[in-house]
Order: sequence, then structure tokens, then C-alpha cells
Amino acid sequence: MPSLRPAEPGGKTRDLRHWTIGVISDTHGLLRPEALAALQGSDYIIHAGDVGDPDILAQLAKIAPVTAVRGNVDRGKWARELPETNVLQVDPVAIYVLHDVSRLDLEPHSAQFAAVIFGHSHCPSQEARNGVLFFNPGAAGPRRFNLPITVGRLGIAGTSLSADIVSLSIRSDLET
Repeated sequence: MPSLRPAEPGGKTRDLRHWTIGVISDTHGLLRPEALAALQGSDYIIHAGDVGDPDILAQLAKIAPVTAVRGNVDRGKWARELPETNVLQVDPVAIYVLHDVSRLDLEPHSAQFAAVIFGHSHCPSQEARNGVLFFNPGAAGPRRFNLPITVGRLGIAGTSLSADIVSLSIRSDLET
């Protein structure tokens, strides 16, 4: 679980009611500079699996605390340390994270989750199901299947949740 934000100098506490959560998935070992730029300013970052390289999580952690899950291509000792599912709690909003939504093992509305974050398909999507946001930021790593290269952004204000897909302007589509 993430820790609370630190107090500002002079003892004033930052407003804890407005949050930005950067969402990334399917990097497959490639953390593009455009993705890093799009995630700047995030209070938290979610990586929805298929990380591909543990250094990616370390780089993301330089921006904000990271909540990550293991994807189907994440292998090795470092990947075994990642859970298959995870939860990010931001004020009253609970977010459930897994890589492949077809492996969802609970009823998110009954479990009081505001959102389910997932990856795997490389296809960005967002839809409400029974009052729960199902959000896939798409893939930020190597281009596959002629799909766009994207990340996501969640906004939390009190109990209100908003979501955006952010298309990345890539310098060269020649890279894999």
C-alpha cells in the first residue's frame, strides 16, 4: 500500500483529496521517454503487468510510488516478487489491479472497488460495468498489432473517478 504524502515545509499538509494516478502496461522491457514524460506529475503509478525488466519499475518509482502486478511474460526471480493482483487505495477509492481481466477472481462492485485496471490485450479501453470502471491503458512498449502506443491517467477527487487514455507521440515508428 502506498504511504501518505509527506507534510510540506512549515507543517502544512498537502490537499489529500485530489490525486493523479498514471497507468501503464505492457512495456515488455521498453520504457519510452514519451511514456515517462506523460507520467510526470503523477501522485501514484500503476503498472498493469508485462513489465519485462525490473529497471522499468525503478525508473517509474523515481516519479511516484508504484503499484505493479506480474504479467504473463514477466519471468525470473524479480518477477516472482510481483503479485498477480494488487490493490491501490487512494483516500476512499479502492483500485484493483491485475494483468489479464479474464482472470478476474472477484466481483469488483461487491468488493467495493471503484476501478479494475488491467492490460494484456494491448488495446486501450474504458467502460463502466455495474458502477465500476474497467480501464486498460493499452500498451506503452514495443508496437504490436498496429495498435496505438498509449498510457492512461486516472483522476481522483474525493470519491469521484475520471479516466483518460493518453496517446503517445512517438519519434519513430520504426522501433519494435
